[in-house]
Amino acid sequence: MTDDILTTNFFTIVSLTEITVVISAVLIFFSIVFGIIRLVIGPETVDRVVAIDLLTIVTIALIALLAHQAERYIYLDVALVYGLLSFLGVLAVARYLEKGI
Repeated sequence: MTDDILTTNFFTIVSLTEITVVISAVLIFFSIVFGIIRLVIGPETVDRVVAIDLLTIVTIALIALLAHQAERYIYLDVALVYGLLSFLGVLAVARYLEKGI
C-alpha cells in the first residue's frame, strides 16, 4: 500500500516529459564529452572532422531540447539552418582532404 502511494505521488509531481528531458540532457552531455575527447585525441585529421561533425549534431540536439524547454519553437529553425551549414562545411572539408580545392 505504501509503495502505491509513493509511486503515485512521484508521477504526479514529475511528469514523463521532465524525466525525458533530464535523460536527454545527460546523454547530450556525455556525447559532448566523448566528442571533445575524440577531437583532442584523434590521430588523423579525418577523426577530428568527424568529431566536429558529431559536436555540431549534438549542438543541434541541444538547441532542440532548449526549444522544447523554453517553448520557443523558432529555435528549431535555427537548428535546421545550423545543420545545413554544418553539412556543407563537412562536405567542403572532405573535398579538401580528398583532392584539395
